Amino acid sequence: MRYFLDTEFNGFGGVLLSLALVPVEGEEFYVTLACDGDLLPWVEQNVAPFLDHVPLGLVSPRLSRRDAAIGLSHYLAMDPEPLIVADWPEDIAQFCDLLMTGPGEMVPVPPLTFQLFPLGGFSTAANSAVPHNALHDARALKDHILALEP
Repeated sequence: MRYFLDTEFNGFGGVLLSLALVPVEGEEFYVTLACDGDLLPWVEQNVAPFLDHVPLGLVSPRLSRRDAAIGLSHYLAMDPEPLIVADWPEDIAQFCDLLMTGPGEMVPVPPLTFQLFPLGGFSTAANSAVPHNALHDARALKDHILALEP
């Protein structure tokens, strides 16, 4: 199945704050992570206030990286060939980084395929119901890409 990915993180190359996967159909995945340290001012103002602006069933406490990775592993476990679609390389990097739980350790996942779909001129945040919220931005990415298909 195809999943549309978005993440929020603490500035360029910063720690992961939230990750969302929105499948073509079926249950969505959304997780927020505990953040040690100070948020950058832009992130504090434009991302942090919106982390929990999701449907009640998807609001969760801030998880440790390990618990978020385990949740992601469980979510993908039943799909033999997930295709992860993103519009920005950092989203894929953050996703892959989350899979690693320690030196030489990673959570189990099925074989993954990634598709980077650069969308010059399209902004998921500008087209999102809640800008800079990973779940809503992933939904906007899904809607836009599906609308481009025949």
